[in-house]
Amino acid sequence: MMAVALNLPQVHRWTSLNKLAKAAGMSATTMKRAARGQWPVIGHEQVRERINAAVTKLGAQPADLDALYTAQLNEPAKEVGPDVQQHTEAVPAPQAPLTATQEKEKDMLLQNAAITPAAREHFGLPRNPFVDDVQSGDDVFQTSSVRYVRSSLLDCALHHGFVAVIGESGAGKSTLANDLEDRISREGRDIVIIRPYVLAMEENDSKGKTLKSGQIAEAVLRSLDPQASMRSSPEARFNQVHQLLKTSARAGRRHLLLIEEAHCMPTSTLKHLKRWIELLEGFRRLIGVALIAQPELRKRFDSAGPELREVAQRCELIELGALDTDLEGYLRHKFARFDLKYEQVFATDAADAIRARLIHLPRGGKPSDVRSICYPLVVNNLVSRAMNAAANAGYPVVDGNVIKHC
Repeated sequence: MMAVALNLPQVHRWTSLNKLAKAAGMSATTMKRAARGQWPVIGHEQVRERINAAVTKLGAQPADLDALYTAQLNEPAKEVGPDVQQHTEAVPAPQAPLTATQEKEKDMLLQNAAITPAAREHFGLPRNPFVDDVQSGDDVFQTSSVRYVRSSLLDCALHHGFVAVIGESGAGKSTLANDLEDRISREGRDIVIIRPYVLAMEENDSKGKTLKSGQIAEAVLRSLDPQASMRSSPEARFNQVHQLLKTSARAGRRHLLLIEEAHCMPTSTLKHLKRWIELLEGFRRLIGVALIAQPELRKRFDSAGPELREVAQRCELIELGALDTDLEGYLRHKFARFDLKYEQVFATDAADAIRARLIHLPRGGKPSDVRSICYPLVVNNLVSRAMNAAANAGYPVVDGNVIKHC
């Protein structure tokens, strides 16, 4: 359905744009732009649906509702320029590189920002809702992307697959790795998770310590038989691990090798992961491999030479998307864990303002050029700074103006 301008005279017969914007849960600015035919580049259908619902809520007649979309039916919708882009209900899209200015702002927003005691008191919070905030599976906010990643990780463990979960810093990758272990324990599944220590892991020894296949074998051995002594020769050691996996599999167990910070793994170890999933008993795989990594791993796979080509061909890459359309739901979930309603903290234009800060469309760009940094950690830091600023200024709630200037 084509997005067209609202018919202003028809709107004003029975309500004001400000009242309509409030009923639709969006800013008056967004509503006024829609009235002029300046619809968001992304998500204009969702905006229209929200306006439709608001019109009905306000008690308009069907004729009034039809009149809202009678103008400009034969003309394409005007797209909001990047300088005034609202990104209401933006949907995930392929990502273009950030500009130098946007990279600087991203780095700033990745810096930890704690909610001050004064702000917690101002908004009635017993503690910071963004610190140590995931204590159980119920604390994990479920977007469609998160649900798919959770399902894929469990499937990888049950059927010994080979996947890599790719996400930006602060996207929630480690949370989902911990959620998998917690879920397996809660559901009583007989799955052994092997997580090699990666505290100092780097791609080469000049920066830190590389993770080698021998160390992975030690981690598998410790997980399956903590009392066993590791054989000295590489051949005997890997045969020992293979036999332990066979014995464990015959007892009905599943095994998953879960490696975090996998983008820092050396090329040789990444190449050897293919050999781990090729440990078989008959036709049955004995272990699955799940990698948790930042986008650098995708870049390494995309430019894979002969050494990594076979791994890249076998590893399923799963992207953990940004919050974007789920932003308001995420914040509602966070504050509901403290018995605090979203409306007690945020004005109706706050979510649009956050998206305007974190979702970028280059001037003259296409929807496919959208670049989002609307990830939980970035949102948490931006909201914390905004709450501090609102409390200092004595504002009752965080509104779009506060978000814009903090």
